[in-house]
Order: sequence, then C-alpha cells, then structure tokens
Amino acid sequence: MRAMSMVRVATYNIHKGVQGLGPARRLEIHNLVHAVEQFDADIVCLQEVRSHHRKLERYFTRWPEMDQAGYLSPEGYEAVYRSNAITKHGEHGNALLSRWPVVGVGHSDMSDHRFEQRGLLHVHLLVDGVELHVVVVHLGLVHASRERQVARLGQFIAREVPAGAPVVVAGDFNDWSAQLLKPMAALDLHTFEGIRLPTFPARLPLLHLDRIFFRGLRPVSAHVPHGRAWRRMSDHLPLIADLELT
Repeated sequence: MRAMSMVRVATYNIHKGVQGLGPARRLEIHNLVHAVEQFDADIVCLQEVRSHHRKLERYFTRWPEMDQAGYLSPEGYEAVYRSNAITKHGEHGNALLSRWPVVGVGHSDMSDHRFEQRGLLHVHLLVDGVELHVVVVHLGLVHASRERQVARLGQFIAREVPAGAPVVVAGDFNDWSAQLLKPMAALDLHTFEGIRLPTFPARLPLLHLDRIFFRGLRPVSAHVPHGRAWRRMSDHLPLIADLELT
C-alpha cells in the first residue's frame, strides 16, 4: 500500500511585482523572492506575472534581467509560464513553480470578452511517482464571465485530465460572494470549508478571492500569512494549503 504524500500548494496574485501609483510606484519583485521561499511550498501558483514590460524595465533600474517566473523560482524548482495578456509594452500571465518534475504543460485561452484577456495554465507533475495535474487560473471581473469560465474549466479538465486523476485548481477567482463554490463542486472540485481565508485587499482582507480547489486529495490545513511586509508586496495576500495525496 502506497504511503500518503503531503503536498504544500501556495497561490498568490503578485500584482506584476509592482505596487503603488505614479511617483509612489515601487518595485516589490525582490521582496517577493523571499516571500516565495518562505512558503516552503512544493507547488507555487502565481497570477499577474510579467514576462517583460519595456516601459517599466526602463523606469526601474533594478528590474530583473530575467522573466519574473524564473526570477521568483527557488533553487531546484522548475518554472513554467504562459502568457494571458498582450499589452502595448509587454505581456503577463500565470506561472507555476514546482519542486516536483514537470512532465507536461498546456494552456487555454479563457477570455470571455475583448476587454479582459484571461487564460488557464495546466501543468502535469509527477509527485512521488503519482501523476498530479495542477491548473492555475485568473478568472474575470464579471460574474457571468466567471460562470462561463468555470464551465470551460470543466470541459478542459474532462478533455485533458484522465478520469480519477488527482487535480488541484488554484488562483484568483475574483469570486466576491462565493457564488462559484457550487459550480466548482459540480465538477468534483472542493475547497476548505468552515474556516475564514480572506486574501483581499491585503491591507484589510475581507474577501476570499484566492482559492485552492482539489479532487483526489485530502485537505489537511490552510492559512493566509499576515503582517506589514505581506501588506506591502501585493494587493492580495497569499493562500497556502497542505494536502494529502495518495
């Protein structure tokens, strides 16, 4: 009988590594490196990650020379990035950092209308010999869009993930009033219940925008780090969960 493997998953919207507006803008990507290390997570799911941004690269003298996913990846981890949005000066999307071997990568456009470019990142991992599928998402700002995106997420999983295989879906769901819990449960994707895990806004977290859903794993614990440093790095706080994988 195979022993249980504990898997720590973190999800974090890093706000493209920059905080503040106008002259008060500050580069937080260097602090985020230490934040990711502190997670001690096997899998880190990131949203609003920049591949590059030509204007900000000139504005900030300490802008990293490599892409943000690679820069944030701790030693020994593998970084996977796929773009969701192409802008005038660059692009950004979702990323996954993994302590475990990556055996496959996929991406799907989830844009629901022309005003928001959205996508999902699918990474196939091998965890202690067990195949684990992780999907990183950043859903839209409009509830009707989010409902359609969850339906498309279900279609993607049915098409790309073997039936019965363990799955983690993590990211920024922008679900202000927890209306997506039922449609996610209908896909056999569940999350932590009965505990408060608000992540937004970082200065006074009231809303559960960031979530970790799973199938084929057992929830063990979850927490949200708090404190002054965490409030400064992004407009979101990270969510960290420990799950058991058979």
